[in-house]
Amino acid sequence: MKLLLQWVLSAVALLCVAYLYGGVQVQSFGAALIASLVIGLFNVVLRPVLVLLTLPVTVLTLGLFLFVINALLFWAAASILEGFHVNGFGAALWGSLLYSLLGLLIQSALGGLVLRK
Repeated sequence: MKLLLQWVLSAVALLCVAYLYGGVQVQSFGAALIASLVIGLFNVVLRPVLVLLTLPVTVLTLGLFLFVINALLFWAAASILEGFHVNGFGAALWGSLLYSLLGLLIQSALGGLVLRK
């Protein structure tokens, strides 16, 4: 139940990013649900591999290269999905930063939430 709530709230966060920042467009709530699912899958599957492969660059940049990895995954999700569009790498960087900040707020809110049967 908590996972479904997090998924829906992540879709709402993606809609908020599209509302707050013009470089990201989401056509509908359904597109936001699918996009948040794909971004989550990319973060679970691809992000660890990319972090491992780019570890020397990440160390040299004191971790700032992780922002680039997040932006690339955000941009990649937009490139394969209909209804979710990002206007270039700069927009992907700002969009992924906003999405990450909203995701942190969601995580902190759900961390205090206790669901009972």
